[in-house]
Amino acid sequence: MDTGTHLVMGIALGGLAMADPAVANDATTMTAVIAGTIIGSQIPDVDTVLKLRDNAVYIRHHRGATHSIPAVLVWPLLLSGALWFIFPEVNLLHLWLWTFLAVVLHVFVDIFNSYGTQALRPFSNKWVALGVINTFDPIIFGAHVIALMIWAFGADPVWTISILYIVLVFYYISRFALQSAIKHAIRNTLPGATEIFVAPTMRFFHWRIAADTDKHHYVGRAYGRTINFYDKFPKKPMPDNELIQTALKDKNLSAFVSFSPLYRWEINQYGEILEVRLIDLRYRSNDYYPFVAVAHLDEDYNILNSYTGWIFSEDKLRKKLDFSHN
Repeated sequence: MDTGTHLVMGIALGGLAMADPAVANDATTMTAVIAGTIIGSQIPDVDTVLKLRDNAVYIRHHRGATHSIPAVLVWPLLLSGALWFIFPEVNLLHLWLWTFLAVVLHVFVDIFNSYGTQALRPFSNKWVALGVINTFDPIIFGAHVIALMIWAFGADPVWTISILYIVLVFYYISRFALQSAIKHAIRNTLPGATEIFVAPTMRFFHWRIAADTDKHHYVGRAYGRTINFYDKFPKKPMPDNELIQTALKDKNLSAFVSFSPLYRWEINQYGEILEVRLIDLRYRSNDYYPFVAVAHLDEDYNILNSYTGWIFSEDKLRKKLDFSHN
């Protein structure tokens, strides 16, 4: 989820903590616990700073180690220990418990996005991505804001947040039901589909869709159970030659391949420059595929430059790759 949604979730969990007598009956513990749930709801995303280094490192590692099983155990210990240093009279056990729940909630809700997390590390490096909730979901965010406002106007926080969570459980169930219906509709439209990707948008009934058959890639949109495919690409095996092997060793293309399960490839030539381009088919936007990985090589297959990330025009991509050597 986005930072704002994690924030309101942390505040809401602090309200639910009032159900714990050790929290509700002690002002110091209450203050520390609310701080713990707010910070705990954010701390797994500390790896966002990796983006300052480069996109390849960010793509490969964001929501990786910081969302893993060891991290879920370590973050609450570090955070509750720090808060105990500030509030030495706090009930440390209950502070740790609610901080732990905040961290778990953060990682748990992230697996419902199409981006997902490596929440099963160290047992598996597989990305767990259920793809039923958009990174920013206005209904989830709005429901939290409304609940927090009701609490601010004097309502009982435990009952208010409990009702909020019950409503959201049914909302999540409805998202799974709609996703399942869309996948069923895609299978009816493409009986030979071998792989199906269905990703949410900020609109409840609008979904991005991509599917593979033995011979083609299909990309489109779904509105409810109505399926519209906009693009169809021939499915070609990637050549196993020196050009491709060299390009795939580049950190940007390697990071892209480790993250993207559904992409197509292109080989282009600009004068003496050979270009290997990988195009993620999951995120079509305004007739463009913005999530790409590109490597430029000379005729001796030396990598001149490369890039991976979100680019929404060819001009910006050319600037990123710096065509000054042409």
